[in-house]
Amino acid sequence: MHCPFCRHPDSRVVDSRTTDDGASIRRRRQCPDCSRRFTTVETASLMVIKRSGVTEPFSRDKVISGVRKACQGRPVTEDALAKLGQQVEEAVRATGSAELSAHDVGLAILGPLQELDLVAYLRFASVYRAFDSLEDFEDAIAELRVQRQPAGAGRAAGDAEVPSPATAAD
Repeated sequence: MHCPFCRHPDSRVVDSRTTDDGASIRRRRQCPDCSRRFTTVETASLMVIKRSGVTEPFSRDKVISGVRKACQGRPVTEDALAKLGQQVEEAVRATGSAELSAHDVGLAILGPLQELDLVAYLRFASVYRAFDSLEDFEDAIAELRVQRQPAGAGRAAGDAEVPSPATAAD
């Protein structure tokens, strides 16, 4: 690491600490030549390979911005969006891969967004999954209804369970 003051090509680490969010390391360094101290912040790089083949650094802000568009007019707070952005970043970093496809990032967004707001989830999924017809929306809604239905909720409220003939004879 070059000293920012005298451009000496080396420096000594005096202190290292992780940042509050745990995503980076803050290091205090000292130049052996001019003895001045300076701070560096180190983060592990995570690259996203877009559909076009272009590679760019992962951006939590970009995730939040995309989800914010899906949440327009919905009762979703900025704090909830920030939390979702953090969950997505933690999920993609947990893969251990230095490069991810944009598709993988989209998949990581869908889970937390579904828990946050179902309408926003459908909006985002319609773009991400490239819905072409009403049937695509109907299928997604039917899938959500099946997921949200508690066990045994398939019967109407007044329906009684009818024993099968084999158990009725016992």
